[in-house]
Amino acid sequence: MPDPQPVSAPAPTPTPELPPRPASVAQGLFAGKVAIITGSESGIGRETARALCQQGAAVVLNGRNATRLAQTHQEFERAGLRVASCVADVTDYEACETLINTAVQTFGRLDILVTNASISQRAYFADMQPQVFRQVLDSNIYGTVYPLKAALPYLTHTRGSVTFISSISALNGMPSGSAYCAGKAAVANLAHTLRLELAHTGIHFGVVHIGFTQNDPDKRVLDATGQPVPIAHRPPRWQKTQAEVASIILRHIRRRRQRTVISALGMLIALVHTYFPRLGDWIVLATIRRLRHFYE
Repeated sequence: MPDPQPVSAPAPTPTPELPPRPASVAQGLFAGKVAIITGSESGIGRETARALCQQGAAVVLNGRNATRLAQTHQEFERAGLRVASCVADVTDYEACETLINTAVQTFGRLDILVTNASISQRAYFADMQPQVFRQVLDSNIYGTVYPLKAALPYLTHTRGSVTFISSISALNGMPSGSAYCAGKAAVANLAHTLRLELAHTGIHFGVVHIGFTQNDPDKRVLDATGQPVPIAHRPPRWQKTQAEVASIILRHIRRRRQRTVISALGMLIALVHTYFPRLGDWIVLATIRRLRHFYE
């Protein structure tokens, strides 16, 4: 087998003059680092971006909703945080090139990429329109592949960190989530493959499996016909706050971990799926009969 070919590293870009930051931010754990968080106009992505900024990083915010993205950008700037923003659909490769260029042209480098943007669903496979299945799958797979592909030369230059946001639903099948589960499982396997292929680059590739998390009130997922609907019911006692999840993601990045499973439920699912898969299936089938609203 031929030796892997190195990825060409770009020349460093001079960092433009930026307003001074508060001393507490300038001395944070991620001081001097530049990050891109896809899907950071709202939700977990927004709180992860906020946490990174508060720990000294400069962050490029991203989303498809220009109004919401501008609101988040303004909120961060008012708090004295270093941010830029880029409206970009991460399933469009040219848009991802623009997103990466925003970071490099604004802050001079790229150290951290978190691929958080994705679409979820509430629909059984037999009812789903094929184009809806593809839309969900594309958002999870190409929404991860395209930003990384565009960012790879810069991350190679800085021996940076890449974190794919997956889900505990990737650890074991979840009824009414076929496309979402398939996409999140693919992302986890992609990280493992890249860790082997690109070991010579020194880039960190990790996966965070998110558990049940409190969502923004207007959070929507797709139904079988592609219409936006509220997410399925989740007992509040099972949910972590977005800030708690963001803190765990930062710890994962700082420690350059390969895999992080969030919540006791997530770790239980991983354990049962690995060692007692039939028991795991029995539990899921039992909950479909007794707690159908949990999935619908």
